[in-house]
Amino acid sequence: MAAKAKKSKAAGTTKDGEYQEILKDLQQQRADLLVEAGVILGGGLAQETENLADMGDQATAVADQNFMLRLREREQRLLKKIDEAIDRIRTNTFGICEECGGEIGYKRLKARPVTTLCINCKTKQEEDEKSRE
Repeated sequence: MAAKAKKSKAAGTTKDGEYQEILKDLQQQRADLLVEAGVILGGGLAQETENLADMGDQATAVADQNFMLRLREREQRLLKKIDEAIDRIRTNTFGICEECGGEIGYKRLKARPVTTLCINCKTKQEEDEKSRE
């Protein structure tokens, strides 16, 4: 194991350093989502709907409101995944596949830091889902 750590340092990076970069990215993404959520919630869509006299405008406003609510639900799920990934970094379980216990590659983690499956297990999961359809 010590040889592995030396190899990482020789390459110019360590797991901790890589994960700290991902942690900063996750924290920034979290902050951005919270700012966007504040803008959406502060938009007052419900009040706008009440002030519209034309039925067509009201219908459009309601459709917009429903769309924003769906976005908000999606953002809430993403926010939860971000919080879970941050917790995994802090508890040193980040980068470990929940299915097989193997290591999740850095490139995969960098591209999708909220992932909990290695590429092999994710591929298998997707194949299983397709076969059920």
